[in-house]
Amino acid sequence: MEITCARCHQTVLAENCYCPACGLPQLQYATDAPPGETQANHWNDAVRDAGSVDWKPALRAALLVAVPAGVICSILSPLGIFGLFWMAAAAAWAVVLYIRSQKPAWITLGAGARIGLVTGLLGGWTAAATSAATLFSLRFVFHNGRIFDDFWQNQVSEKVTQQWAAGGFDAQTILVAKTMLNSPEGRGGLTCTVILMLAVGLVIFATAGGALGARMAGRRRQPEL
Repeated sequence: MEITCARCHQTVLAENCYCPACGLPQLQYATDAPPGETQANHWNDAVRDAGSVDWKPALRAALLVAVPAGVICSILSPLGIFGLFWMAAAAAWAVVLYIRSQKPAWITLGAGARIGLVTGLLGGWTAAATSAATLFSLRFVFHNGRIFDDFWQNQVSEKVTQQWAAGGFDAQTILVAKTMLNSPEGRGGLTCTVILMLAVGLVIFATAGGALGARMAGRRRQPEL
């Protein structure tokens, strides 16, 4: 016997507890059972809200992928150039791990986005902490600060000055701005700003990756009976 889903109007087999198209739980009655009796196996099945998240396993999955992804996405990592995409992929994988551990029929894009958001927050914090710890160690532990000082001087004195001059700024304004950027406060502020922008970008991409992971996993996975 076949029935029609009340949400998407797709055909659902009688033995299915969920619609294979949209995942809506199907409450069915046995036509050959005496009045007042229902199919016990369908009523005894736990109906899970696809929009909810069981955060204990979700956090385990997020931590499993967010920490290594955050290290890879730090500003001094050789793979950091693809950091935003690494974090999006990590969030999608966290959603897949969550679905595999929980075995739900599907989860909504909103639930996947929330798992991705948490993954991005954990990964962004890890990337920021790794970047700060690496910069501190290179300057004060390994005494390689001269390399970064030379790099900073070249970037500020040549490229930034040329760009500002091409933008029509007068020499006095360029001199004042260059002096500010070369000061310890200017260097620290700009470095913190770059790290903060990196963390925010990772959170945004991870949220999108979580939603994409929920969509892809929902298409691949058939509802559990």
